[in-house]
Amino acid sequence: MEVKLWNDKREREMYDNFAYLFAIIKATEKLEKAYVRDIVSSKEYEPECLKLIAQFKTLTSSLKDSVPSIERFVETYKMDCPAALNRLLVSGVPATVEHRASASASAATSAATVAECVQHFITAMDSLKLNMVAVDQVHPLLSDLSASLNKLSILPSDYEGKVKMKEWIGRLSKMGAADELTEQQARQLHFDLESSYNSFMAALPNAGN
Repeated sequence: MEVKLWNDKREREMYDNFAYLFAIIKATEKLEKAYVRDIVSSKEYEPECLKLIAQFKTLTSSLKDSVPSIERFVETYKMDCPAALNRLLVSGVPATVEHRASASASAATSAATVAECVQHFITAMDSLKLNMVAVDQVHPLLSDLSASLNKLSILPSDYEGKVKMKEWIGRLSKMGAADELTEQQARQLHFDLESSYNSFMAALPNAGN
């Protein structure tokens, strides 16, 4: 006999998100252990960890009503993930960034801004995937991302992400709040975000030098 976990689309989406949250926590635990055991290098570890932290923040923000306590969620599903909880809930930045940050106050500020930028990138890309394409939905996300990128002194002035976000914000400013991006525009914006994100991540290892 087949047992249904959900009764409607909303419940199904909730359980899908639970599965996604479970996967993020498990993946973070495995990554932390692999890094400590020197199975993955710092260069491989940092971008993956930043991505997981950003996805975790985005997801937990949308699940705050159904999952008010991550510790309770972990306990309910019998997850033994102390390293993941420390990284996701306590630290909020990768171990590599944490170690660099302990060296100076300016590095600590830089580390926090790097994590902030990654979260804005992931949130913007995820929102487009969820078909949130109205100007009043997209514009704030790109403005937040642009502001974070401009705070980061390690990026060159001609970094493509800064240039492209400025162009998109200018384009959106000329549209009405209720206007929506066409499918072609949404695809192009997602492409530009992904390209900018990849070049941003490629620049990160130099941040600690």
